[in-house]
Amino acid sequence: MIRYYTYENGIMTEITEKKDGCWVSVINPTSAEIKQLIEGYGIDSGFVKSSLDEEESSRIEREDEQTLIIIDSPVSSMDSSDTQIFYTMPMGIILTEKNVFTVSLNETQIINEAVKGTIRNLRPELKTRFVLQLLLRIAAMFLYYLKQIDKISSLAEQQLHNAMKNELLMQLLALEKSLVYFSTSLKANEATIEKIFRGRVIKLYDEDQDLLEDVLIEMKQAIEMANIYSGILSSMTEGFSSVISNNLNIVTWRLTIVTIIMQIPNIIFAFYGINTVDLPLPYTWFPIVLACVTTAVAAFVLLKWKKN
Repeated sequence: MIRYYTYENGIMTEITEKKDGCWVSVINPTSAEIKQLIEGYGIDSGFVKSSLDEEESSRIEREDEQTLIIIDSPVSSMDSSDTQIFYTMPMGIILTEKNVFTVSLNETQIINEAVKGTIRNLRPELKTRFVLQLLLRIAAMFLYYLKQIDKISSLAEQQLHNAMKNELLMQLLALEKSLVYFSTSLKANEATIEKIFRGRVIKLYDEDQDLLEDVLIEMKQAIEMANIYSGILSSMTEGFSSVISNNLNIVTWRLTIVTIIMQIPNIIFAFYGINTVDLPLPYTWFPIVLACVTTAVAAFVLLKWKKN
């Protein structure tokens, strides 16, 4: 799907065809659309292929008069077991002499926000500033999702004490895996932004210098947060496993006590039920009283032992 947008009257407006200074949004293109990008718009075929590769890492590359910036953006979704997972998806930003193209295999939140005007003053004709604003928003999205991960882990920690099931443990493992993805992508994004910061790949303007520094600061902050949360989650996961094991041991101990206590009346009634000679007070009431007293004493001793 190929769509064209321009900045008019203070808002992002969709237009019917490409013109100079517009933004071309390409999402999951068909073979015909890929051919149109390469042959009709003169986009480098390698740039298009790299932008549509799910395994492509963040980087920046220049070929002739075109510049490719591949940046990883964060994504959140629910898997089949209703566990919230976080991962990253590459998005290609291709700068040509007159236009800026964004190419991705799937629709992302950053594209939706750009189209809806959530990102203020996003003007495609100012290509460098357009790219930096997208990068700043991606860095902000990383920080937002990292805070979501922290909230989910804090909620799981509150439910930790009485946990005996594996659902929370699986959630923590999924979060830990997500943080690995985030850390890897953030470091690659940081390297790409630092290359842009040197000003050798795309033209930088004085008025954009502060914006680029903000992007780099936000990305470094996200990297630091990801490392901190990763360490916390790793320790929490180990402690969570120990708590589950300990809670199961407590339940097993309680069941063992109940089993022992319930066996005492069976033993007493068995002796009196087989007509054993010379048993004391061979009357019906005596084994009942004996069983009750013995069971009460055993329960008191075992429970007191458990508390100690």
